[in-house]
Amino acid sequence: MTTVGPATGSAAPVRLTSYARGGGCACKIPPGELEAMVAGLLPPPSAAQALGPGQAPSPGQALGRDEDRLLVGLEDGDDAAVVRTGDGTAVVSTADFFTPVVDDARDWGRIAAANALSDVYAMGGRPLVGLNLLGWPRDVLPAELAGEVLAGALDVARAAGCLVGGGHSIDSPEPLYGMAVTGLVDPDRLLRNDAGRPGVPLTLTKPLGVGILNNRHKRTGEVFAHAVAVMAALNDKASAAALEAGAVCATDVTGFGLLGHLHKLARASGVTAVVDAAAVPVLEGARESLRAGYVSGGTRRNLDWVRPHLDAGRAGEEQLQLLADAQTSGGLLVAGEIPGHPVIGELVPAVAGTTLVIR
Repeated sequence: MTTVGPATGSAAPVRLTSYARGGGCACKIPPGELEAMVAGLLPPPSAAQALGPGQAPSPGQALGRDEDRLLVGLEDGDDAAVVRTGDGTAVVSTADFFTPVVDDARDWGRIAAANALSDVYAMGGRPLVGLNLLGWPRDVLPAELAGEVLAGALDVARAAGCLVGGGHSIDSPEPLYGMAVTGLVDPDRLLRNDAGRPGVPLTLTKPLGVGILNNRHKRTGEVFAHAVAVMAALNDKASAAALEAGAVCATDVTGFGLLGHLHKLARASGVTAVVDAAAVPVLEGARESLRAGYVSGGTRRNLDWVRPHLDAGRAGEEQLQLLADAQTSGGLLVAGEIPGHPVIGELVPAVAGTTLVIR
């Protein structure tokens, strides 16, 4: 817990999570509401969008048109936008920010930076530069704390080989922090959420349960160092391993939970995803905390969103809540087998009305 006092100069400890209604990626706008918001922004289908992943346009499909240069946009809610530059490379662009997920300011910065960088890794890219996005209640919390947040983020960006070039800040009623990140990717080796095919295994590279433990931390002040370590860890090696294994389909697991992100992947790919619940890795203490009632509202909304598309089999409500747990800076979910990480299921031919099956 941070020990710097508030703006009044008192020495009382500051619990950053107490200044936010939500925490981490659990404070995302619910997925159903978000899709309704952006529905009117979707462009009409273009020739480029009709191509399969990795397919080159024909000579008659000019890449000078804006809609042909945008390889990945709003259509399937992928992790980042990807724009072809015309010189054999593509630019990956993303932004991510959230309210405090832990009380330690430096740890929050580390986690938020790792989370923002993850969107680039989830596309198979390499981050080049990040810009800070900071909202700070300057009359309530001291500037020194904000400096600690920025320092933690810089530590992680440097570990990723990503430059940090300034950013933008506002006076905000709640503390907010994240990054806008730009990177590069080979347009012929993209990891996309619409490229899944039947018969391919599913691999998860980080355990679930950080949302539950973060909720417990917010309510009790207990610190879970192993959860912080998982959230602050980069997904760079997992991304490189996925590309090395020939994967073409992936996403990262964040605020919509494993079930939410897998539903989006299966829907975009026109397949059904089968999850072996017993094979899904879970952080120590998460199951016990779930049974004690530390479940976020974001997790409950995630589960409600996927229920109409879910064949839960024999899975009980507790198991489903764990699979829908709103993660912050979670792992990559890869359609493919990645050495050193557990296979948690597979993609199968589409089952009408069902994108998710729990076994």
